[in-house]
Amino acid sequence: MTEIMVYLTQYGYIALFVLLALGILGIPVPDETLIATFGGMIAQGHFHFAGALTVTFLGSMTGMMISYILGRKLGKPLLDRYGKWIRMTPTRLQSTEAWFKRYGSWSIVLGYFVPGLRHLSSYMAGISKVPFGRYLLYAASGALLFCTTFLLIGHAVGYHWNEIAVMMERSTMRIGIFIIALIVLASVGIVWWKKR
Repeated sequence: MTEIMVYLTQYGYIALFVLLALGILGIPVPDETLIATFGGMIAQGHFHFAGALTVTFLGSMTGMMISYILGRKLGKPLLDRYGKWIRMTPTRLQSTEAWFKRYGSWSIVLGYFVPGLRHLSSYMAGISKVPFGRYLLYAASGALLFCTTFLLIGHAVGYHWNEIAVMMERSTMRIGIFIIALIVLASVGIVWWKKR
């Protein structure tokens, strides 16, 4: 995390864009912590919220688009062969495929909030030949929601962002599972209510 802080302090928006795009591609960069940290730096007056939101959105979308294109052009053999180098194990790939088949395009939006799924959902969308327009809509919606949420969290904690960043790094998986559980419960409730 210290190295990331050095890059953010020295290179600002450019470092944020590059690190986030690489993180979405699967390189081990703590995306949520990175965005929340930048939100904390905004609260301290180092950067502007609108600029940071634009850069985080574009960085996320760059990573998502590259992943989608790789999945569409090179397919599953790329992941089978090289996935281990970017933490995409066969087990993780199988669970993501099952998730993607079950939830389809919504997994692109929800996948932003679940480490591991975030990295694979775009590849799976490309491999599954999800139409580009539909993919773009879901990916952009997810990116906007993801970036806004974590920038606002970072901004809200302001000067305490460093302590919060350490806590978030430890509990990211739990937060993602909690958010998905809430969405699934709400969806089940809506379906049940419509049937009645």
